[in-house]
Amino acid sequence: MTRTEAMEYYTKAQKQGQREYREKTAAGQSPFLPVLDDILQNVEIENQLPLGLIEVPLELVVGTKTAGRTAAFASNFMPLLELKSEFGTKWTSLCIAHLEEGIRDPIRCFEYLGRFYVQEGNKRVSVLKYFDASSVSANVTRVVPRYNETPEVRLYYEFMRYYPLIKTYTLRFTKTGSFARLQKLMGKGPEEEWSDEDRADILSLYNWVGKAFRAHGGDNLRCTTGDVLLLLLRLYSRQQLAESTPAELSQKLDALWDDVLALQNDDPVTVSVKPAEPAKPKETLIEKILPGIRQTAPTHLKVAFVHERTAETSAWTSQHEFGRSQLDTVFEGKVETAAYFNAVAGENADDLVEQAIAEGADIVFTTSPKLVGASLRAAVKHPQVRILNCSMEMPYASIRTYYTRVYEAKFITGAIAGAMAVGDRIGYVADYPSFGVPANINAFALGARMVNPRIKVELFWTCLPEQEDPLTLFTRKGITVVSGRDAPMPGRPQREFGTFLIRPGGVLQDLATPFWHWGQFYENVVRSVLDGGWTRDKSGTDGRAVNYWWGMNSGVMDVLLSRELPQDVQHLARILREGVISGMIDPFACRITAQDGSTKNSGRRGLDLEQIVHMDWLCDAVEGHVPEYDELAEASRAMYRMQGIHRDRLPVEKEAEL
Repeated sequence: MTRTEAMEYYTKAQKQGQREYREKTAAGQSPFLPVLDDILQNVEIENQLPLGLIEVPLELVVGTKTAGRTAAFASNFMPLLELKSEFGTKWTSLCIAHLEEGIRDPIRCFEYLGRFYVQEGNKRVSVLKYFDASSVSANVTRVVPRYNETPEVRLYYEFMRYYPLIKTYTLRFTKTGSFARLQKLMGKGPEEEWSDEDRADILSLYNWVGKAFRAHGGDNLRCTTGDVLLLLLRLYSRQQLAESTPAELSQKLDALWDDVLALQNDDPVTVSVKPAEPAKPKETLIEKILPGIRQTAPTHLKVAFVHERTAETSAWTSQHEFGRSQLDTVFEGKVETAAYFNAVAGENADDLVEQAIAEGADIVFTTSPKLVGASLRAAVKHPQVRILNCSMEMPYASIRTYYTRVYEAKFITGAIAGAMAVGDRIGYVADYPSFGVPANINAFALGARMVNPRIKVELFWTCLPEQEDPLTLFTRKGITVVSGRDAPMPGRPQREFGTFLIRPGGVLQDLATPFWHWGQFYENVVRSVLDGGWTRDKSGTDGRAVNYWWGMNSGVMDVLLSRELPQDVQHLARILREGVISGMIDPFACRITAQDGSTKNSGRRGLDLEQIVHMDWLCDAVEGHVPEYDELAEASRAMYRMQGIHRDRLPVEKEAEL
C-alpha cells in the first residue's frame, strides 16, 4: 500500500463526507457527529460503569464524547478536512496501517443507551467505517441514566439486565420483554449465560435476517431486525432458520410481511364491526385494453373447519358444526365444506390444518384460540388460503380472527334477570377473565340495574380452584335468578345455562340465553369472498391485524327468549333487542361508576369498541373481582395465556407458546 493509494482513499472518503454534509444540511439536520456531552446536559445520570475491553459493532458508534473534533467529520464519520492537513496525513497513515496489518489499538469510548461516543480514536473509527469493518475493539465506560418510565429507558434497563448473559450489543428491540423472550426461545433458563457458539449462531442468523429485512425496506420501518427475528423464532426453530438459504429466508419474511408491519403499532389489532360491503371495482385502463387481466371472485369454494374437540364432546364445537351445515344449505353447488376434529396444539393441529389445505381448502376456520399457532404457520406457508381463527385480539396480520359482541345479548338478559328476580340479588357465572368478558358482566349488570336500581350481581368464576357448586352457593344465599354458562356443559343439567330461574325444590326454569348464530357469521364471510368484499378489510394494509367483532346488527348474535317468560318481560326484551340492532340503544351509553368509585363514563356517549374489548374493571353493581393469572386453577391458565385480558403483563416464562 503506497501513500498515494491511501491519499486516493482519503479523497473518496472525503467525498462521502461532503455528500453526507450536503444532504443533512438540506434536510435541516446537523451535518456533524452528535456530541455526548451535549446530549447529557439535561439527563440525570445514575452511574458510570467501566466495562473494560469489548468488541463494539461499528454501526453503533455514532458520535464523539466531546465537541473538540466535531467539525472534522460528517455525521457518517467520513472526513471533511483537507487532505494536506495534519488530520489528512494521520488518516492516510491509519489507512495504510489498517490495510497492511490491521488497526490493533483499541479506541476509548462511552456508551449511552446502547450507542457509543468516541473519546479517543475518532480517525480509527473513520477508517474502519470507510472500509466497512464490522466492529472495533474499545475500552468502554457505560453511562447509566436514572430509571424512568420512558420506553427507551425501560428497554435499556432490560438490556442491562441481560447483557451479562448475552454479552453482545448487536441485538436491538423496540418492545419490553424481548430479551426475556429471546432467552426463552434460545432454550435458556432466565439466568443462563450464552456460550460463544450460541452467540455466534444467533448473530449469524441476525445478520441474514437483517439483510432480508433491509431488502424488504426495513430501514423505513420503526421495528428492528431483532423484532423480526423474534417473530420468525416464534414460528420456526433456530435450526430451521439457520438451514434456510438467503432466498428461502427472504420468502419466509415476504410471507410474514403483514405481521412485520403490525410490529410497528402500539395497538396492532383493528376491530371490524360489521361485514364488508361487496366490492365494486372500477375498470382501469389496462383492464379495458386487456379484459382478461382483471382478477375475478371465485365461483366455487371449499371451506374447512378445524375443531379442538368433537360435536359429541363439546357444545362449542356443536354450535360451529351447526353453522357449517348452514353453508351447505345456503351455498349448495357453490361451497363444499369439510370438518377435522380433535386438533391439539403442539401435537396434530398443524398436520390437520395442512391436511385441510392439501385436500383443497380455500378457506380454513380454526374454532379455538389454542389453534392460532397452527393457523399462523399455515397462513405463512399458504398465503393464497384465507385462514381465520376464533379468538380475540391476536396481533397477527397474516390471519384474521373473529368473535361476537356477546355483551349486547348480555345487556338484554340482564334486564330480563332484573325483572324476574324476587329480591335485589342476581347470580352470574363467568368462565375466564378473557377479552370482552368484563364487558359482558358489566353490560348484564347495567341491564339489570336499568330495571331495578338496587340490584347487585354476585360474581362466580368457574376458573378458580376448589370452589363449591355455584347453584348450591347461590341457593343458600337466597338468589333465585342466575346467569349461568353460555352453553350446555357435559355432565351438567341441560337447563343450567343462559339466564334461568331457580324454583322451589331446585327446579330450573329457562328465561333467556345468548345465542351465537355461527351459520350467519360463516355465511357473511364466505359471501364476502364470493362477491369480492374480502379484500376491503384485508389484514396488514395499515399495519394492523383484523379482528371481526360482529354483533346483533350483523345477525351473528341474538337472544333466545323462553316461552315461559311473562309477556310483559318478553315485550321489554324485544324493545331492547330492536334498539340494540338499530343502534338506538347502547348498553354503555350511561353513567357508569366502577367498584373503586371512579367514573368510567359520564353518560353523554357510549364507549369506544377498543375500550370495551380491553375493559378490565367492574361496575359498582357487581360484587366480586376480575381474577389474575396466579389465582386461576391450573387447568384454566392455558386459556388465559392465550386470551386473558392481562396476558401481555405475564412474565415471559408464563406466555403462551404458538
